[in-house]
Amino acid sequence: MKVAVIGAGSWGTALAQVLGGKGLHVSMWARSSVVADGVNRDHRNPRYLTGSVLSENVGCTTSVEQALCGAQAAVLVTPSRYIRSTAEMVAPFLAADTPVVVCSKGVEAGSGLLLTQVVAEVVGNAGRIAVLSGPTHAEEVVEGQPSATVVAGTGEGTVLFFRDLFATEKFRTYASDDPVGVELCGAFKNVIAIAVGISYGMGYGDNTAALLITRGLAEMGRMVSACGGNAMTCMGLAGAGDMVVTCMSRHSRNRRFGQDYIACGKTLDDFESDTHMVVEGAVACKTLEALSVAHGVELPLTDAVREIVWNGGDLRELARELFARPLKSEFYGI
Repeated sequence: MKVAVIGAGSWGTALAQVLGGKGLHVSMWARSSVVADGVNRDHRNPRYLTGSVLSENVGCTTSVEQALCGAQAAVLVTPSRYIRSTAEMVAPFLAADTPVVVCSKGVEAGSGLLLTQVVAEVVGNAGRIAVLSGPTHAEEVVEGQPSATVVAGTGEGTVLFFRDLFATEKFRTYASDDPVGVELCGAFKNVIAIAVGISYGMGYGDNTAALLITRGLAEMGRMVSACGGNAMTCMGLAGAGDMVVTCMSRHSRNRRFGQDYIACGKTLDDFESDTHMVVEGAVACKTLEALSVAHGVELPLTDAVREIVWNGGDLRELARELFARPLKSEFYGI
């Protein structure tokens, strides 16, 4: 069986390794010929997860057509800001019934569409599209450390197909019929991780981090409910699970961005220049604004992160404003 993995960053590389380790033929697409040549010649990605030796079943190409030729499934793992252009790029080479799973996390700027909705709009047949999300740092997944994730979609057959496709002894996959909840959780947790990173960088401790995580879960729950998802999804792998690992692990680029860059007076451009990585939370804090306005949902932490990252807001002044907010019921609006 051949699977096309569209995107050769750290997460795409880790997922390709999971699939290749099962004996599947994986054709990974990369923008860079340097990455493709390194994977094919040395069985290593020369830019991401460079210390990991990849399965001989994993190959790489710079041709989307070649990656998808004969593929029985497509795995999209490009940054959220590029998901529409990625879908447009793969559409001519996808059969009408080829199952597609979106492994990126975020909301489309402007439209407020979830990423699976964007892909469905471009390639059609929404029932063959699913999303995969969960507490899965690529650095640990590629090493085969025990991890778990959830696959969600509107088509039960598609969900079960991808559940079984990815499942291994060390990479557990669970099924969900709530793609709205799973996708929004994936977007929110990156924003809150930036806030947690900033708080540590400002000298606050674990109590403050726990405060931000739990209040972030409350924001997540309000938005999921308003958009028609199941608030219980926020308590699962895609919600609380991914929130905890993204906020507390030093593998987390969003936390590192908040702690080592924003709290130290550096910028998003500095981080992306240094790491060649996209900070999804910096994008999500802007794109979630469209949903907040459309549904009339309060997102005070998300708003504060957006003000800091994009408008240079004063960290301590915004912290004072958050603590001065009126006291309310813990789970209002859900």
